[in-house]
Amino acid sequence: MEKSRKKDESTPVTKRGGDLKLAFVGKVADNDHPYSWSAILNGYDEDALLACPNRIIREYLAAEPRHHFGIAGVSVTHIWCDDEEDARKVAKVSRIPHIVRSAEEVIGQVDAVVIPTDIGSEHLERARPFLEAGIPVLIDKPLTLCTDHLSQFVRWHQEGKRFMSSSCMRYANEFLCCRDNLKELGDLRFATATTCRSWERYGIHALEAMCMLLPIHGWESVTTIGTEAETIVRLRHASNVNAVIAAMDDMDGAFGCVSLYGTKSAMSMQFKDSFSAFKAQLEDFVEYVRSGQSSYPFAETVELMKIIIAGIQSRREGGRTVELTEIKLY
Repeated sequence: MEKSRKKDESTPVTKRGGDLKLAFVGKVADNDHPYSWSAILNGYDEDALLACPNRIIREYLAAEPRHHFGIAGVSVTHIWCDDEEDARKVAKVSRIPHIVRSAEEVIGQVDAVVIPTDIGSEHLERARPFLEAGIPVLIDKPLTLCTDHLSQFVRWHQEGKRFMSSSCMRYANEFLCCRDNLKELGDLRFATATTCRSWERYGIHALEAMCMLLPIHGWESVTTIGTEAETIVRLRHASNVNAVIAAMDDMDGAFGCVSLYGTKSAMSMQFKDSFSAFKAQLEDFVEYVRSGQSSYPFAETVELMKIIIAGIQSRREGGRTVELTEIKLY
């Protein structure tokens, strides 16, 4: 079951050995990644952190030893948020020196951009000015929610535009540590994954967590029932594996649970360590900016987005099974 990872390559930044300046661009309701991600890179002001609206972020940042913060030669120097007051608050927490009035102001001022928002339908236009300016971009999950936007991202990738998009679950120690034990399961027959929030916003968390332990390619069909607040998704894989993902708006206690069932044994795990996963995700992006090499093929992101899109389409069509071959890019 262990997958080989062929690296995608693009042109690295010219100042490979120098300091990297990052801009954080965007903030949406119910997503406080600008606070946590910028603090992981810059450290934080203890008094200002008390005003962070997200209790979980306050707690896990405060619990982490100070020497765990930061990536050598990297700093967040600019921030723009949809609401200027949010930008002021985040800048104060993470000691970001420059608050800009428009997202495009960071062009020419930084080496790379992070878009820490999780509304996939907005990502194309949020990323466009930076990709067209040749600036590497990290786009929070999910990359997108529709085929025409995914088609444009594919075109940009083919043109050599530099961007990455992933869930932090790809980097979670809880799942990575299980990979060496997968052979104990025998032949895999069934898998489940759970998440809070909607399939549109958090389904990629459950999907990417599960697919780090299964073949990402080879999924054949998606069947979805429920509503946006309560979604159940069934996936069928070519290797005779069935999987079910549940995305329930208020199911916070079951966020990041994955179970695998085989012919010989079973295995369950749950995501807990947000700080380490987020830092590893940011480190991966920094290495991509510096080297021009992605640690995983862009084709994996495309495949995952097709599954997300198929899930949305199936639910909209009353639970019709959607074959992934129906999700065609232009």
